[in-house]
Amino acid sequence: MRVTFLGTGSAMPTPERVQTGILVESEPLDDGDAGGNGDEDENSDGRRRRLLVDCGSGVLNRLSSTDAGYESVSTVLLTHHHLDHVADLLPLLKARWLAGEEHLEVVGPAGTKSLVDGLLDVHDYLDGRVDLRIREVGAESFTLQGFDVEGFETRHSMPCLAYRFGDDFVFSGDSEAFPGLANFASGAKMLAHDCSFPDEVDVSNHPTPSQLGEALAGTEIGRVYLTHLYPHTRGKHSEMIRSVERRFDGDVRMAKDGLRVET
Repeated sequence: MRVTFLGTGSAMPTPERVQTGILVESEPLDDGDAGGNGDEDENSDGRRRRLLVDCGSGVLNRLSSTDAGYESVSTVLLTHHHLDHVADLLPLLKARWLAGEEHLEVVGPAGTKSLVDGLLDVHDYLDGRVDLRIREVGAESFTLQGFDVEGFETRHSMPCLAYRFGDDFVFSGDSEAFPGLANFASGAKMLAHDCSFPDEVDVSNHPTPSQLGEALAGTEIGRVYLTHLYPHTRGKHSEMIRSVERRFDGDVRMAKDGLRVET
């Protein structure tokens, strides 16, 4: 699996970090894999299956600079509905329509259909431009674009789901750090976890590094990437990593826009 961090910022983006978006890609498919999972998969011609997780402001631009491009991403999986995770959703729909693409599937927690319907009420000229499909999921296992995905409810200021892609990759979405989410990620090769602020910031709905390290203590995770970084974290990255590592005995790194990792 290939994971590309398109956006590792927050609701307060910086020049080097746009809002949240992660591109998840399968290993290259051979002819025997193509179309064999029952999903309608426009990328099943020997290339990679692709899935965009969250689509905050700036993510469409980042996506356009990848090999995949927005033309080959027909499915978006949302963790939750805060603006910094959905702001580029309709811009993606419009870009795909103008590029001649005919499909877009949006999947997310309860309320996703109401969210998309409301956006289309405002931008009604986009309604019907592509075959738009909406699917709502919860804390359950499901298949999407050939990926086996499991959802897990996080602790945030609105309903939010973390997602696990087998033993390869887990994304926390936005969440406080807590043992249940850490256990959900245990055994994975890679975890991208919200770590929005340094330790000196008193915050709820997001973790500080020391809180994250305490929650992850004792878990077996190949590598942890800190993401969803507010401007308050500038100049404090090494300090934040050390803070997590005081309790978590594992490989901890900072995510950054454009970082591509093979699991």
